Amino acid sequence: MDRLRLLIVIALLALLGAAWWLDAARFLELGFLQARYADLQAGVLARPLAASTMFFLIYTGLAALNVPGAAMVCTLAGGALFGLLWGTLLVSFASTAGATVGCALSRFLLREFVERRFPYAVDKVNEGLARDGAYYLFGLRLVPIFPFFVINAVMGVTRIPLPTFYWVSQLGMLPGTLIFVNAGTQVAAVRDPGDILSPGLAASLALLGIFPIVAKKALPRLLAWHRARA
Repeated sequence: MDRLRLLIVIALLALLGAAWWLDAARFLELGFLQARYADLQAGVLARPLAASTMFFLIYTGLAALNVPGAAMVCTLAGGALFGLLWGTLLVSFASTAGATVGCALSRFLLREFVERRFPYAVDKVNEGLARDGAYYLFGLRLVPIFPFFVINAVMGVTRIPLPTFYWVSQLGMLPGTLIFVNAGTQVAAVRDPGDILSPGLAASLALLGIFPIVAKKALPRLLAWHRARA
């Protein structure tokens, strides 16, 4: 088992080193998406299945490795390149698969590091799970009081089963995914400053701002309902 862990660590370090050497971060900027949108869209139209598969694998890998800022840019890219329906499906399943891989890596490889690095989050999450069970994870996904990668890492050092982590994360992240993918479909349409004032983009930006407020107000009622039933 120790040898397997060592091999996994070496592989992860090699991936991160290659990404740094190739300056892969430039591909995770919104400006790159807008500058190369026509070429990327042409590739998607020419080979939709291959493009979808590549997007899914890249998103899953970035989510599993908790690359900062990658989730937001990739989610917007999903909407811009694949549209609302297919983009939402791709992003939803890729982000959840990546999150689950990240949770598994934390559980089986990085447990001690996570417990030392995020002691407050570990205590808070354990208290919440003891009180509300899987509903607490659903609440964290709906209203993330901790960053995406912290939730994945900290859940890995709890006793929540990975299948439960997967389906609860899938459901909890879906509303936010839908809103961000929709915003991506509008960002792709921006060609000049006047497009920023378009009704579609304005509505998408409004949803991005309103959703966290609505979700935060709805969450206590959901948890209260769960406790009343328990």
